Amino acid sequence: MTGLVVTGTSTDVGKTVATAALTVAAEAAGMTVGVCKPAQTGVVGDEPGDIAEVVRLTGAHSVAEGIRYPDPLAPETAAARAGMPPLTLSDALDVVARVSDNDLVLVEGAGGVLVRLGPDLTALDVAEALSAPLVVVAAAGLGTLNHTELTVAAARARGVAVAGVVLGSWPDDPDLATRCNRDDLPRLTGVPIVGVVPAGAGRLPREAFRDRAPSWFSAEWVAALRRG
Repeated sequence: MTGLVVTGTSTDVGKTVATAALTVAAEAAGMTVGVCKPAQTGVVGDEPGDIAEVVRLTGAHSVAEGIRYPDPLAPETAAARAGMPPLTLSDALDVVARVSDNDLVLVEGAGGVLVRLGPDLTALDVAEALSAPLVVVAAAGLGTLNHTELTVAAARARGVAVAGVVLGSWPDDPDLATRCNRDDLPRLTGVPIVGVVPAGAGRLPREAFRDRAPSWFSAEWVAALRRG
């Protein structure tokens, strides 16, 4: 199993849609893919969460979701407010294990890389325990240089590799800052941009999403995932 932990530079940068797109790209390259999310916030009962969105877009069958918390907050805070047990590293690894019989496992985090999934638990701890690199989903526009550099620096400080950056929502008509960011991000972070997801991709019907998603990623990079 090859594992990737999908994190973001912040919330609402397109992490779930990017995860879905990477799922399709990897399948198109001949891999079986499992997708999991150890902690989901802002959903209750049978409401659809991020994993349901991945399934809606991709038709993925090998998926797993961990604990749910009702408030749309960082999982640690949401657990405390709800009086529910916080996520532990063991819990997170148990969720990953449910989809580990695949060539590639994508573990979607919550928000940014230092968001607390539980007390003293972040996406970096999960990545470290799995010996898995990060894929960082970043915004395209103004401010992303700082956010992405900080995210990559935090990972490197822990000795966690960053496999690539994905721009989570590329506008139809990018402004000057956005165009410059696409050139500057690899230079400043030392990490390649391996995928660019167009704005509105999450509104595509499944057939169109599956047809287009492989073209949003570097084919060479995706092929390298298969080789481990």
